[in-house]
Amino acid sequence: MPLITAPYVAPPDTGEPPDSGTIVPLPEIGYASAQYTDPSGTVWPLTDRDSAAWFTLADGVSGLGAVPYDLTSDPHPRGGARLRHAQAQPRTIVWPLFVQGSTHMEFLQRWRALATAFTRTLRETEGPGVLEIARPDGTRRQIKVYYLEGFEGQGKRGYYRDADSAVISLWCEDPYWTDPVPQVVHRETGALSSFFSPFPTVSSSQILGSTTVTNPSDTTVWPTWTITGPASLVTFTHSGTGESFTLNPNASAIGHGNLLAGEQVVISTDPPAVTFQNGDNWIGGLNWPSATLWGLAPGDNPLAFTLAGSGAASAVDLTFNPRYETA
Repeated sequence: MPLITAPYVAPPDTGEPPDSGTIVPLPEIGYASAQYTDPSGTVWPLTDRDSAAWFTLADGVSGLGAVPYDLTSDPHPRGGARLRHAQAQPRTIVWPLFVQGSTHMEFLQRWRALATAFTRTLRETEGPGVLEIARPDGTRRQIKVYYLEGFEGQGKRGYYRDADSAVISLWCEDPYWTDPVPQVVHRETGALSSFFSPFPTVSSSQILGSTTVTNPSDTTVWPTWTITGPASLVTFTHSGTGESFTLNPNASAIGHGNLLAGEQVVISTDPPAVTFQNGDNWIGGLNWPSATLWGLAPGDNPLAFTLAGSGAASAVDLTFNPRYETA
């Protein structure tokens, strides 16, 4: 059975695949390694076969497969029904752990530490933990989890002296798994030149460019945009759907004026937020009510970025983490 060590702070990510000693077969997803990061940042490995502190009872693991959905349908006059909408639902992951120690106090210390690591996700100031599944090729998928129930002894004869098991249920408000490595698209204005030297030319001071962004996810992702000045008006358009939004740093709700060279604004599409580099709220700089903070559908997405008043330092960065149905 896969054994576990005491908690440790994660080492720097080297990009190397997980050690073969940590890879075990897990239901619904196959061979992988797993670890849990609590809200304090402490990492708890879950599939280390060379340790004797605790181990995952892999046969009882569940909830790692496809997202659960709630379907809304309408009766069809000729019989049956027609699907109107499919709504992704929160998922629950069940993760059984067996905890042991060479003495009662060693076992108790480990039991208490693990219980705290999971239940602290329910403290308002701490937030969720992160369950991560890593594959032999080094790719990883993560999901944010909250403790639901199950960290209690099984009450079997002889248990709770130097060993016991807990069948933990973890609640995930976002049921999709995410790749922790972000996808980044960077576009910047090229070197500007005189219109007349050496021949009549058109600079990129107005249109930063059109591009196609590929979303490898199983579902829509909601990107974050970082705008670097100079710029006086910035418009983001999804050419496939026609949806767009515009940021005006001269809007009366902001009163800042044009973005200067090097100044940055970050636009989050989920949840909606616009933040200037000093932390000021710039949500009033969007062209409400017509602004649509659109997402990226799976596959290719044709986009266009337009910057008025741009210069040699102007840039736009689009960042998102792919989202998947399964671990």
